[in-house]
Amino acid sequence: MNNPSNGGTNRRDFLGKMIAGATMLSIPSISFGIGTAVDQESKHMSTNSAENWLSKIKGKHRMVLDVPQPHGIYPFAWPRVFLISNHAAGTPEKDCCAVVVLRHEAIPYALKNELWEKYKLGEMFKIDDPKTKAAATRNPFWEPKPGDYTVPGIGNVAIGINDLQSSGVLFGACNMAITVYSAVAAQKMSLDPQAVKKEWTDGMLPGVQLLPSGLWAITRAQEKNCGYCFAG
Repeated sequence: MNNPSNGGTNRRDFLGKMIAGATMLSIPSISFGIGTAVDQESKHMSTNSAENWLSKIKGKHRMVLDVPQPHGIYPFAWPRVFLISNHAAGTPEKDCCAVVVLRHEAIPYALKNELWEKYKLGEMFKIDDPKTKAAATRNPFWEPKPGDYTVPGIGNVAIGINDLQSSGVLFGACNMAITVYSAVAAQKMSLDPQAVKKEWTDGMLPGVQLLPSGLWAITRAQEKNCGYCFAG
């Protein structure tokens, strides 16, 4: 991948970050073999819908944003800036395409509010609510209220996932991250990992595509002539 940020993406390789994430969550070990889990996922994960999602990447100017961890408003502000600045330079939204890949520790942004509340995702992933400043019990970037996000000199900015989708931004979520972190949550709460995984995939936000992995999506988007932006 053409990432100039001093090898940042390589350092955030999924398996290495997964181990670090498990440590961060004070989980001493993940009770299933990761190799076995990957094998099982490869048997059941169809790429047909993901390939169809990739076919939506069109337009004169294209960018893929790599989001491996929560990073304030940036993963959602930057696609808006991409669209606004291209429009200012003479290319309307309809002729641009921004692709946001939510992977690793950014995976809760792909999930509905009820899962944030039930599994304490704000606490688990250290994401604060912009209003209360406490651990978020809702997805702060799904259908935010006017005034939730303002920028000095600009005012209210429409950077909710739903707002960005209305402007043609594509969102995808890493199946491998959902597999691993749903199992971590299941272990922490003494629940069945397969049942929790299904609940998480069933509870993804409308219009967010489940992808074989975030890295798969980033490389495929680059093959579709997307420029790369590290947004996490």
